[in-house]
Amino acid sequence: MELRVYYEDTDCGNVVYYANYLRYMERSRTEYMRERGVDLVHWLKRGTMFMVVEARVKYRAPARYNDLLDVESTVTEITSASITFSTTIYRHKGPLLVEGMVRIACTDADGHVKRIPGEIQSVLE
Repeated sequence: MELRVYYEDTDCGNVVYYANYLRYMERSRTEYMRERGVDLVHWLKRGTMFMVVEARVKYRAPARYNDLLDVESTVTEITSASITFSTTIYRHKGPLLVEGMVRIACTDADGHVKRIPGEIQSVLE
């Protein structure tokens, strides 16, 4: 997905504030699931949620105000109760800026781990 860096995304040095890359990764994961027919609101209403349980980010180069970024997420592992995503962020038609990994756990409304519904697992495998 393409994403523009806005002024609000940057710090006093005019570069993207480090924590905002996690927001970009979240958007990319959400779009990845949406493109495959997984409507997270639909599942939330039925008592299925996904919570981040692990995140790693490797910063290679800074993005700056007004840069156009390409953010791509892929599923690298699915277990009975978690999904691991790998995300890369490039400057549009440019160098790799950030690599990340996030693992999300499937939970019920009370935050207890549960199996990923088969309907979701089948479209992501």
